Amino acid sequence: MNLARYVGRRLAVGVLQVAGVACLVFLMAEALPGDAAVVLAGDQPDPARIEQIRAGLGLDRPLTERLAAWAATAIRGDFGASLVSGRPVSEIMMDALGPTAVLAGITLLLLVPLSILFGVAAALREGSRADRALTAASTALYAVPEFALAIVLVAVFGVALAWLPPTGLGGLTPAALVLPVTVLLVRPVCSTGRLVRSAMLDALATPYVGHARRLGLNRLAHALPNALIPAVQHLARTVDWLLGGVIVVEAVFVVPGLGTVLADAVGRRDLPVLQGLALLFAATTVSVNLLADVAAFRLAPRA
Repeated sequence: MNLARYVGRRLAVGVLQVAGVACLVFLMAEALPGDAAVVLAGDQPDPARIEQIRAGLGLDRPLTERLAAWAATAIRGDFGASLVSGRPVSEIMMDALGPTAVLAGITLLLLVPLSILFGVAAALREGSRADRALTAASTALYAVPEFALAIVLVAVFGVALAWLPPTGLGGLTPAALVLPVTVLLVRPVCSTGRLVRSAMLDALATPYVGHARRLGLNRLAHALPNALIPAVQHLARTVDWLLGGVIVVEAVFVVPGLGTVLADAVGRRDLPVLQGLALLFAATTVSVNLLADVAAFRLAPRA
């Protein structure tokens, strides 16, 4: 299949997926008890005041009308304003994007080489003590939830030993990034590394790698491209997980990023912010999966 045609088909599917996510988030937010008018009315709301606020925010209009109006403006890049603060949603997301981008970027930057190093090292020493130790450690660490690992690391290295800042309130300095990035790295490195190990073992067992070895060629250079195909596709799925993991990490380490904004928007029933974040997360997921599929397509054109 032609690469341009393949990318075009995947883009068309991706646009439909993003639109579906936006509609689903809208309907799920509507199903939650209460709305932004109840939050703005205070602890002891007066029903008349709630209705007045709801009318002022346009929440008394029919569901389909509000969804259509939002979609019409979102297509032009206008995600509306927060129902609670009145600030433009795009401005809120841009302010919070920096810390999240730093956490996710550093995690992905370290994830690829660490996973390949772990997987290749274990595969080249199959059955050795090092291989068994790496496999056992990765299996054990993968079973630990992010929030539990984060709390343990904060308690040990942030509080008991005081080696590292326990939160990001003082700014995302290199020292403050160590603990949250570690939490974000552990599970994907374990899963991707094991996948690389398995694919590497399969590639090393193929006849063409054996022939290359008999010719005195580097077997690693011939086996690694095929071993990376499933790992590249798995990395795209890891980004999906990373978006959820960032929310947990930002909550534990008090990082003012997109995860914190999302949690606040859910609590306040701030639908425009929820929809804007849903579009951002969906578009990021679709884009990363598209890049991974294109990379796999180029590594194995016949696939």
